[in-house]
Amino acid sequence: MPHPITAGCLIQHDTARESALLVNIARMRAYRYARVQEQLRANDCAAVLLNNPVNIRYATDTRNMSVWLLHNPARYCLVPAEGPSILFDYPNQNCLAVPLNIPEVSEKRFTNAYGFQFVAEHADRIVKEWAQEIRAAVTQLMGASAKRLAMDRSDLQGIDALRVEGFELVEGQRMLELARSIKNVDEIACMRRSLAVCDIGMQRMHDNLRPGITETELWAHLHYENIAHGGEWIETRLLSSGPRTNPWLQEASDRIIQAGDLVSFDTDMIGPYGYCSDVSRTFYCGNGTPTPQQKTLYALAVEQVETNCALLRPGLSFREYTQTSWPIPARFAQQNYGCVAHGVGLVDEWPGIAIDPNDPTLMDGTFVPGMTVCVESYIGEVGGSEGIKLEQQVLITETGHDILSQFPLEPKLQ
Repeated sequence: MPHPITAGCLIQHDTARESALLVNIARMRAYRYARVQEQLRANDCAAVLLNNPVNIRYATDTRNMSVWLLHNPARYCLVPAEGPSILFDYPNQNCLAVPLNIPEVSEKRFTNAYGFQFVAEHADRIVKEWAQEIRAAVTQLMGASAKRLAMDRSDLQGIDALRVEGFELVEGQRMLELARSIKNVDEIACMRRSLAVCDIGMQRMHDNLRPGITETELWAHLHYENIAHGGEWIETRLLSSGPRTNPWLQEASDRIIQAGDLVSFDTDMIGPYGYCSDVSRTFYCGNGTPTPQQKTLYALAVEQVETNCALLRPGLSFREYTQTSWPIPARFAQQNYGCVAHGVGLVDEWPGIAIDPNDPTLMDGTFVPGMTVCVESYIGEVGGSEGIKLEQQVLITETGHDILSQFPLEPKLQ
């Protein structure tokens, strides 16, 4: 695990790590696009219609109002099994005016958004026109005989309209998750850059943690550094203090943090290049001495993360990982985090690896080089006064693993 925090000093990254942050954007784009097309060919699909902004970002390295478009479906992309894609952008002339200069995108068009918020009672007519345009675009890219169309997400209107046009629709999110799961050297460099920014944000939080600050005020420091350094957004508001650290998954509030409180948080930060920094730490507020109970909880969380990180290696199956992972003491089992580890890339990704070997949703699969995962721990018993959240971001390498998240543990709690 990393060395302790030096209070008041920004984390210093060594020269070797900084040199690893160089990214060949063109190579990364080509690699990611090829990964998507490999999945299409392997599943005998003519094309995939991407609606999720994260998947569009992965396939084309383009973005536009990503968070807004997560809940307002007005941007999509058609990626064929061979050749460049067609990007349908938000229906405003300014969006088409922005040049792309991306070989993986051959053409930009306006979307034909048919959602109720855009067209209300005209939806039946607009969705028919939308499906006809998709049919024409697939024919243009892959020929009139192309029938199997993958989709990452849609609604009933869209699905029905595409089937009227003769498409056999195939579930596409699985293909995108599998494509995204193996990162190349440039993606890892992007992730390291995102984590370096996350380190700066966490250091700023640590430096500003004092009795009297509210949870939301403290949380804002991470947001500030992320945006100031070219990051994009933060997925959650998971920061809690004192008694609100138990149970976990409570969002930041206006609670005033007190001396002697634990402060637990999960960054869930979409940083530079769109890559996720998903790191959890627990701080101690004030100049006092942590209680024996606080130190015991912290030591258990550290033990869980260190043990489960040490197990990671290529060739290990997800089932074996669950079976050999750190055994959670019975008094903490009911409030465990819910997974041993999960994939991470542009956002949290496949796989989600269960804690319980008897879990009926336990996934098949094997760790391979290029996978990046987050190893999780939450230690807090039912009715307990506080809880500890820790998480490390890890790369699976050819010979084992590399812990990517460099931010130190809390020295006062060790």
